[in-house]
Amino acid sequence: MSRYVAHIFLHPIQLDLHLNTAFPQTLICLLQKKLTETSEQTHFIFYTPIDVILSTTDIRQPDIVLVNRKRIDILTNRGIEGTPDLVIEILSPSSLERDKIDKLKTNAEYMIPEYWIVDPNSYVLEQYLLTNDRYEIINVFQAMETMSSPTITSVSFTMQDIKKRIPLLNNNK
Repeated sequence: MSRYVAHIFLHPIQLDLHLNTAFPQTLICLLQKKLTETSEQTHFIFYTPIDVILSTTDIRQPDIVLVNRKRIDILTNRGIEGTPDLVIEILSPSSLERDKIDKLKTNAEYMIPEYWIVDPNSYVLEQYLLTNDRYEIINVFQAMETMSSPTITSVSFTMQDIKKRIPLLNNNK
């Protein structure tokens, strides 16, 4: 418990309370379910909270993380100790700059091969691939475009598949 308190104290900007609401939790759950349906045979799929320990001073908790099953050695009782194969972040108003700029740079620095950013308002998925130590946006998936990945070849779903399963929530309470 004290490890988490220290982490939050040292990195308060990484704490994003938007994930405590029903909508982003539902979106994360449905994305995780689609990834499990298509990629469970080749990858371990985790969702927040799980520590991704990139160094002794840089510990992250991405919304969704994939690790190839051949790399099981980076999974420990402490979390994921090393570079995962894919990190996915769900945008919120409070995380927009952090996800699109800060985390993009950090994930590239630690050589995470692929990074996805999902906009929950438009149901758009931006796909970034690490090329020469920098991320390049290689695709933007929306509506009925079938999601695919050069590094996780089993992935196959559409953002419409996700959107149609999200219930309408009462915003008045």
